[in-house]
Amino acid sequence: MINHVQFPNLGIEVTINRVAFSINGFDIYWYGILFATAVITGAFVAMHLGKRIGINDDDFLDAIMVGAVCGIIGARAYYVAFAPFEYNSLWDMINLRDGGIGIYGGLIAGLVSGWFICKWKKINYLDAADCIFTGFLFGQTFGRWANFMNQEAFGTNTDGLFGMISESTTRYLTRVAPSLARQGITVDPNMPVHPTFLYESVWCAIGFIILYTHFNKRKFKGEQLCMSAAWYGFGRFFIEGLRTDSLATNSGLRTSQIIAVVTVSMAVITIVYNYVKINKNSKGEQNG
Repeated sequence: MINHVQFPNLGIEVTINRVAFSINGFDIYWYGILFATAVITGAFVAMHLGKRIGINDDDFLDAIMVGAVCGIIGARAYYVAFAPFEYNSLWDMINLRDGGIGIYGGLIAGLVSGWFICKWKKINYLDAADCIFTGFLFGQTFGRWANFMNQEAFGTNTDGLFGMISESTTRYLTRVAPSLARQGITVDPNMPVHPTFLYESVWCAIGFIILYTHFNKRKFKGEQLCMSAAWYGFGRFFIEGLRTDSLATNSGLRTSQIIAVVTVSMAVITIVYNYVKINKNSKGEQNG
């Protein structure tokens, strides 16, 4: 439960305990607390942006809550489906305290369930998605630190400034070194690794700042959704390439990288199409 985490090139060493506190012998993990913080803060930002464009608070909160629950289920189902091992019981499959979620699975489930609840509540779906996905980047800034507390979602060896090492990274790399070697990836369990959770946290923070300041300048409904998908997917593609614990398809390809390429391509095409359309309409009005 306890890890001594070192950042040698920064001269930093911290001791972390995965367990935040216990209630009647039941451990409450930092992973769950930080994951919940990500959901709540992301929802807060979405609600704040929703007010700007006139979305009813109560209806929007219902949509966000349903989307969040479905998103969590989808994220876990995605991870379980692609996990490179078999679970021993149903409890192991649904137990989130030890980590194990696939963000893309959550986003897909949230998008689908959100469409139904927005239709029911008579909320413009693209307006809602613009708010929610901008909030997602904010929440993910905090959410990735859940991986730090679990000492997971790290990468291959690095001698860079932010290289990190702990008992957990050493144990994990020792265990998977043979399988990584078969993939052409050489690791030294006793050397620092890329803290990829940190890279993604910073990437999402920058993306949020850009999208938040751009929100009032959006030219079409769904623009923030496309921009966030493109931003997150672009960064995730490269960050995923550093990781040693990526979920993969039977072909060996990393699922998150495949989805990232698809989402970035779709997002960019949609943005370009709408900008061209808006530009043509603008010229038509000027000529008229």
